Amino acid sequence: MSVFTSIIAGDIPGRFVWADDLCVVLATIAPITDGHMLVVPRAEVTRYTDADDALLAHLAVVAKRVGQAQQVAYGAPRAAVLVAGFEVDHLHLHVLPAWDEQSLRFDNARHDLPAEELDAATETVRAALRDAGWGAQVPVSADSPALA
Repeated sequence: MSVFTSIIAGDIPGRFVWADDLCVVLATIAPITDGHMLVVPRAEVTRYTDADDALLAHLAVVAKRVGQAQQVAYGAPRAAVLVAGFEVDHLHLHVLPAWDEQSLRFDNARHDLPAEELDAATETVRAALRDAGWGAQVPVSADSPALA
């Protein structure tokens, strides 16, 4: 079982901004920029290239919606989507507000942010998604992928 499956199951704490039948979106614990989120399918798919086309299409649409919310919330000119997948063997798309290509390197990840800062970034994205009309997909609580 992957760490993401454990987070989705509630065995490991997570910070959720989106949930639907196919995927969740949660905050990374090592953000490259404030508001950096991960779009993760509920099904354990190891690699991007292993996912079926319908799932990838859904993940892309969710990433777009999250990216649009991040741009508004953080005043970013772009939203970036990165697919690497080396750190966890469970497909995930990194979605983050971006100002330039230099800031999109994984060696810019901040591993020591206080929980309060991660919580604040999560709430910022949750609020932006609700404001954008996606409130039905924003979980009732940031610590659970359950919807109302």
